Amino acid sequence: MALVYSTDHGRTCPGCRQSLAACTCKTARPIPAGDGIVRVSREKQGRGGKTVTVVRGLVLDTLALTTTGKQLRAACGAGGTAKDGVIEVQGDHVERVMAWLTQAGHRVRRAGG
Repeated sequence: MALVYSTDHGRTCPGCRQSLAACTCKTARPIPAGDGIVRVSREKQGRGGKTVTVVRGLVLDTLALTTTGKQLRAACGAGGTAKDGVIEVQGDHVERVMAWLTQAGHRVRRAGG
């Protein structure tokens, strides 16, 4: 069983068993490799009929991905998440996300329909 919470310093990382603020393994994770093209698509499958704009292919570490996701959500005025190398923005914001990523200097393609 892994230690998840400690009364000394709160939530702990299961990898290095340090507090989440002092976690050393989150910086050691490798950056996922990609082909340099960011793919933006719109999905509804498995989301209760709700539309989500999905961004895949950003070659960023976890902290940069989270920051980029926050900036995209703010630009779209919507909620969402950034996890497992994928940014999800609630709603159909494909054109706005593509324009923002192009302006940020990424090579962007629309994926799907």
